[in-house]
Amino acid sequence: MSRILPHPLLSLGVVIMWLLLNRVSPGHLVLGAAVALVVGQAMAALEPSRPRIRRWDKVVVLCVRVVLDIIVSNVAVARIILGGGRAGRRAGFVEIDLDISDPTALAVLAVIVTATPGTAWIDYDAAHGRLLLHVFDLADPEEWRETVNQRYGRLLKEIFE
Repeated sequence: MSRILPHPLLSLGVVIMWLLLNRVSPGHLVLGAAVALVVGQAMAALEPSRPRIRRWDKVVVLCVRVVLDIIVSNVAVARIILGGGRAGRRAGFVEIDLDISDPTALAVLAVIVTATPGTAWIDYDAAHGRLLLHVFDLADPEEWRETVNQRYGRLLKEIFE
C-alpha cells in the first residue's frame, strides 16, 4: 500500500481540492485520484526531509501575522489600482540579505511573499543568502529589508532553526 500511496494525506488533499475546484462527478473523482497518485509518487521521488518545528506557539503568531499582512496588502494594492493612485509610485527590485538558511523556512518565506499582494519572490542566491524581491509600490528599499528579516525572518528562524 505504501508503494502505491506513499503520501496518503497529500493524495487525499489533492483529490479533495480537485473536487472542490471542479464538479463532483465520477469522472472528476477518477481524474482527481489519478492526479493524486502521480503527485504522491512525485513527492516520494523527491524524498523531502520532514520539517522540524521547534516552536509551535510561534507558528500561530506567524499565521496571524501573515493573514493580517495579506489583508492590509490587498487593501493597499486595491487602492492604488482602483483609486488611480499609480502616479508617483514606482515598482522595483530589492536585494535582501536573509538571516535564515533552513530550506523549510525559506520555502515558507517564499509562500508568504508570493501570497502577499504587491510582492513577488524573484530569485534566491543560496551562496550569499540573498533574496531578490519585486515590490509593486517600492517607496523605501530599507523598509522592505527590515520587514522581511524582522517581521518574518526572525519568526521563521525561531520556528525552524
